Amino acid sequence: MRVPLSWLREYVDLPAGETGRGVQDRLISAGLEVETVERLGADLTGPLVVGRVLAIEELTEFKKPIRYCQVDVGDANSTGDPQNIICGATNFAVGDKVVVILPGGELPGGFKIGARKTYGKVSEGMICSVRELGIGDDHDGILVLPPEYEPGTDAIELLELDDEVLDIAVNPDRGYALSLRGVARETAIAYGLPLRDPALLDVPTPNDYGYEVKVDDPRGCDRFTARVVTGVDPEARSPIWLQRRLQKAGMRPISLAVDVTNYVMLEIGQPLHAYDRARLDGPIGVRRATRGEKLTTLDGVERTLHPEDLLITDNRGPIGLAGVMGGADTEIAEPEVRDHLLGTVAGTTEIVIEAAHFDPVSIARTSRRHRLTSEASRRFERGVDPQAGPAAAQRTVDLLVLLAGGSAEAGVTEVVAPTGPRTVRMRADHPDRVAGVTYGREAVVRRLQEVGCDVYGADELTVTVPTWRPDLAAPNDLAEEVIRLEGYENLPSTLPRPPAGRGLTGRQRLHRRAGRALAGAGYVEVLNYPFVGQVALDALGLEASDPRRRTVTLVNPISDEEPGLRTTLLPGLLTALRRNHGRGTADLALFETGLVFRPSGYESEPARLPVDRRPTAEEIASLNAALPKQPRRAAAVLAGARERAGWWGPGRPADWADAVAAARTVAQAAGVELEAEPDQHTPWHPGRCAALFAVVDGERRIVGHAGELHPRVVKALQLPERTCAMEVSLDLLEIAGGGPVQAPHVSTYPVATQDVALVVAADVPAAKVAEALRAGAGELLESVRLFDVFTGEQVGEGHKSLAYALRFRAPDRTLTAEEASAARDAAVARAAEEAGAVLRGA
Repeated sequence: MRVPLSWLREYVDLPAGETGRGVQDRLISAGLEVETVERLGADLTGPLVVGRVLAIEELTEFKKPIRYCQVDVGDANSTGDPQNIICGATNFAVGDKVVVILPGGELPGGFKIGARKTYGKVSEGMICSVRELGIGDDHDGILVLPPEYEPGTDAIELLELDDEVLDIAVNPDRGYALSLRGVARETAIAYGLPLRDPALLDVPTPNDYGYEVKVDDPRGCDRFTARVVTGVDPEARSPIWLQRRLQKAGMRPISLAVDVTNYVMLEIGQPLHAYDRARLDGPIGVRRATRGEKLTTLDGVERTLHPEDLLITDNRGPIGLAGVMGGADTEIAEPEVRDHLLGTVAGTTEIVIEAAHFDPVSIARTSRRHRLTSEASRRFERGVDPQAGPAAAQRTVDLLVLLAGGSAEAGVTEVVAPTGPRTVRMRADHPDRVAGVTYGREAVVRRLQEVGCDVYGADELTVTVPTWRPDLAAPNDLAEEVIRLEGYENLPSTLPRPPAGRGLTGRQRLHRRAGRALAGAGYVEVLNYPFVGQVALDALGLEASDPRRRTVTLVNPISDEEPGLRTTLLPGLLTALRRNHGRGTADLALFETGLVFRPSGYESEPARLPVDRRPTAEEIASLNAALPKQPRRAAAVLAGARERAGWWGPGRPADWADAVAAARTVAQAAGVELEAEPDQHTPWHPGRCAALFAVVDGERRIVGHAGELHPRVVKALQLPERTCAMEVSLDLLEIAGGGPVQAPHVSTYPVATQDVALVVAADVPAAKVAEALRAGAGELLESVRLFDVFTGEQVGEGHKSLAYALRFRAPDRTLTAEEASAARDAAVARAAEEAGAVLRGA
């Protein structure tokens, strides 16, 4: 909603020096979203005056029309002599009044005007078009003014070129702000000033001799006002002040009748429609459409109607989509316009004015069904004051009588479906309890009365809601009005105090710990959309029977290429890796934690929950049973260098071991030690894939996989070579962890390190040897770390050498060399027993 400040001042006596920025601050504080304040005419300087064309000389020696004009500008040039001006437009004649900018002036865009020689003549200024003045986009010709203005009149003041316009983004629940009346009311409250309500008019009472109206659907149309104006001058045009206000508000002037209805809509907020009485056949009706009916709307489009569409009709059938757009057959006729049905008409002289109130839901559905949005539909679907129709119709009649020389017929039609006032009961201290601030009953009552409510009662208030505020339906709505008008900035900044035991769940804490651990290990978190398509699953090489192929398909997906919910985190991560690599980032380490969706195929039909009461526990349980399993996972992908080269030494590319290390990092955050064994699992390389095991509920289970991706997957997804990935189940790790992670005990005594190199068969996993060493070393062992793997002639064919660093430490004393050696020997003996290990060199 664009609100010119000069127009707003008609309803609120703002301080003389108040600017648009000041009004913006007050309205934002009151809860309206004022996006910008546009300063009109800031880059326009005069002299800009009205001129009268005295003579026109056509210069014919040029390729395009050029006219040498003499223009009377009164005393604006200090001499009284006519100005000689070159102009290329041809839409004006001798005697016309035009807008002239004299030498020394400047037009919008920094276009400075001076006397200069052009086309062999000296041009002393410029005759201006609408676009050159910055008041519209029309550049086809010169702006021709009405004849009543005298030469030399200041055109900046006449055209209201110096103004400020507030651009307000109106929320769906504040439809009253789509009018000057609504914004003026908020402004008056913000400044503590009285409001001159434009809807407070003397309206004649309804009678039986107005234009006949039949409403067949009172739920769709609960109020319909019809008035008639006769004797309208079809040649009458909208005055400049009316055109300029429409232009500042973002609307294009069309004709006097249409401009007046648009003006009143902007002023009061009630959409109106004007019909040419000569084109109406019989009474106006309001009904639902029948299947197959058609209507050609004002935009020239023939529309097939839906049975739920609310229509305006006459004896011939539909003449308009109620609350959205009128029909082409009854529009106001311009003078000498040839109509394909009626022939040549002289113009409209009798106008029927419609001011109706329609059901917001019906209008919204019709607008979306036909993909047809209008200024009227925007207001109706957000809520229009049902009591504003008679006043808006009267205001329209007054303007047509004043500006078009018409006469108002005495007949007044009013069709009303009986409705009672809306009331809300609220405790007087309810806003205090919502905001945590003591306002007191007096302030609560005063603020509610300011927005138009009638308030009765002491401790328990009975509030009658004004008709222009359909959004006020509950005590919290009323509390919001009190809080916003008292000032959001006055609310204290206090942290909520949750009851004991209401913190993060164990699952949530593990989710955060896993993310922090991976970020600390050098990975960058990404957040991907949880959608997947079959193309991505094909690229991963998943078999048709793979459970990850079974997805939950969305009824209304964002993209037809990704209609399902993800069953693995890898597609989104790999897409992010490819996108970043394609933009020049070579070394990447990304991770994501989140839900995946694994339907079993045995989910039940979801229950339809009631809306008039809270669902029972059984109903909620049945709804949960219809949902697929949603396990929480963590995944990471790597490509490029894991360690960069520099003066400190050579770098190292990321490999499968780094993916396993990322999985171990997540497991350590859960307090779990992972075991890795070779495995073959899509989409990983069959020879560089590890299955990750943990003890879950006393059972050794696979909790994820890690390794290098298959070359076919790398090629299909256009990934960097040797891309690696890991994915683990956070839910299984949480169970395996057995509760909160215990902080390790830090001993104050020194560590004793013993290295051992063991020769084992080539097919013996290093993890099995490490587990044997850990079991044999006893309680003094602090950690086991594999730091070297060697194969060659020295250890024999079919064997390998594994070198481990064993760290021993006692919590209560410094270990002796003998104690450390004894523990090492016990560990080696256990490894020899369980893994067939032989101490290298023995």
